[in-house]
Amino acid sequence: MAATSARTLKLLSIFGIGATLTAEELATRLGASVRTVRRDIDTLRELGYEIEAVRGAGGGYRLGRATWLPPVVFDEDQAVAVAVALQTVPTILSGIRENSARALTTLQQAMPARSRIHAEAFTVLAARNYWEFPAAPIDADIIRFIGGAINRQHVVRVDYTGEDGPTTLTLEPHDLVVWAARWYLVAFEPDADRWRAMRIDRLEPRMPTGSTFDRRDVPHGDPVAFVMSTHDRGDTPAEWPCLGSALVALPAPIVAQFAPGGSTVEHDTDSSCRLTLGAWSWAGLAGLLLTFDADVTGIEPEELRQALRSLRTRIDEGLRRAM
Repeated sequence: MAATSARTLKLLSIFGIGATLTAEELATRLGASVRTVRRDIDTLRELGYEIEAVRGAGGGYRLGRATWLPPVVFDEDQAVAVAVALQTVPTILSGIRENSARALTTLQQAMPARSRIHAEAFTVLAARNYWEFPAAPIDADIIRFIGGAINRQHVVRVDYTGEDGPTTLTLEPHDLVVWAARWYLVAFEPDADRWRAMRIDRLEPRMPTGSTFDRRDVPHGDPVAFVMSTHDRGDTPAEWPCLGSALVALPAPIVAQFAPGGSTVEHDTDSSCRLTLGAWSWAGLAGLLLTFDADVTGIEPEELRQALRSLRTRIDEGLRRAM
């Protein structure tokens, strides 16, 4: 009986991900027979959980929208995931640290002892990664505002500070993306008939417009890929002891995807762009430029040009000694 109850709870937690799964898929996850899975589904229904049967292609079983999942339905892996998420979210959202701590305590109190052991087994401390150059934690109210507009497909008006200064924009918000500890909004700007990847920390929401929009197909079919390959996404050069730039013989979207944190990419031609980046030394900066394995011209300042000459001399000397 105990094994049956544990299996039924695990089945309920699987349904909690919101996916539609066939009886065969559920049986594989549970390590049980299809017949046992169907019997456990009947047990959940008797307990008041609305388990829907979806017919046709892609059909199977799923949890009904009206079903309430108690917070105790966590397996060990989920308990760890919740503990990690709630302890690290204050590094990217401000005004949420106390609420995250309270939420974690509440969940731990509601978990069975076995799951609670895993959730309480560690404390996560966030340290700065000097290559990521994260933005300051975003106000949670801004994320709630934008996230709500995305969910309801509401047009928003925002004040946005870009390279040309502050401006007011009307946007159709589609997705939120966190990359290298920085928040970005993927949105369509109907007035300019173009897609935008925008730093959330440079954005100030205004009142909702009340208008709705139909969701469009995001470029590349993936908002993450769009953000990573967009060069004018609002990034600015980080404060390094040494800062330089060069024209790189690669398209801007390629360089934008692989440029180090705290760098900027400006479109030059369809096959070249200007990369501005920094490092702890001029030699380190020169080495970063060489990682792109492309021709570089227009190198600034003189200290960077001299560092590249010095590297060439060292490499030539090293090769001579190796022969």
